[in-house]
Formats: sequence, structure tokens, C-alpha cells
Amino acid sequence: MPEDRLIRFVAGPEATVVPDLGRKLPGRGLWVEASRASVELAARKNAFSRAAKAQLKAPAGLADLVENLLAARVLQGLGLARRAGELTWGYDRVSAAITAGRAAWMIEAADGASDGRRKLLQIAARQEVPPRLIGAFPEAEIGLALGLENVIHLAFLAGRGAERWTRDVERLSGFRPLLPESWREEP
Repeated sequence: MPEDRLIRFVAGPEATVVPDLGRKLPGRGLWVEASRASVELAARKNAFSRAAKAQLKAPAGLADLVENLLAARVLQGLGLARRAGELTWGYDRVSAAITAGRAAWMIEAADGASDGRRKLLQIAARQEVPPRLIGAFPEAEIGLALGLENVIHLAFLAGRGAERWTRDVERLSGFRPLLPESWREEP
């Protein structure tokens, strides 16, 4: 399986299992598929100890910890993208980025109104390569990550930053849905 679809863990202090999302912590890496079920199974079956050839203890709620760390990493990636000029926000600017074919991702606040999202999705559907869609975070979390208020519509512009960010989003998708359940019910 490609490394981009795996989560690296290492042996931490007091023989505990520690997630290493940045893949920079010292020690032998213990790799698990980036999904809630796989992390929970590895913890339950004591696979970390077998892989490390040493007695390790997985903390309770390890899958929840990994999900929270991945979500924080994805939001931090948005903040970095804003500072690097790889992110645009606001209905008109997002619409222009999608129309120009420059948007790799369309990021929508999970608690945003459906009318603006629906119109942007219609614009995206007319593109040869439509941007991918994520709505995993409420407006307050997105705004906090960006240092802005009332951010509902964003576009992550295509490029290297979007490619790196995509890897983290894909790993997060193994732990939580990228789209709220309520969006599936919209016309």
C-alpha cells in the first residue's frame, strides 16, 4: 500500500504508541492503514507490540486521537495555504477560480447555507475536471484556522500545496466523512 494511505506510529515514552503524522519522529515506524477500523484493530490485536518486537501499549481512544490530529493538520494546511496565496475565499472569488479551472478543491463550511454551495457545485459540474469537495468542518473552525470571520466558501488552488494537502485529506477520510450526512439529502 502506498505510504500516503498509511499512518506512521512510533514507540513513545513509557512504551506507549504515538501517532507520527509528520513522519519525523525518531524510532522504527509502525505503519497502519489510514482508517479508523484498521487503527482500532491494530490496537485491539496488540499488533503494535508484535511489529515493534517490544511490549507497547496503545492508549485508549487511539483512533479518535489520530482523527483529531489529522483534522488539526488539515486545518493547519488551510492556514498555510492562505499565507502562501494558494487559497481564495468568498463566493465571487471561488466562483471565478472554479470557472477558470484553477480550483483543485472546493471547501465548504459544513454549516453553511445550501443555496451558495448548490450554485458553486453547478459551476463546478460544467468544468472538464471539477474540483473535489470537502465539507468536514464548520465555519467557526475554518475561520479560526484562517484567522478570518464568516468564511463559508473556499477554493484551494491547484499546485503543489494542494497535492500535499490532498494526502492529509485522504487520510482523514478514513476516520470521518468528508461531507456531512445532511448534504446527501439536498436536492
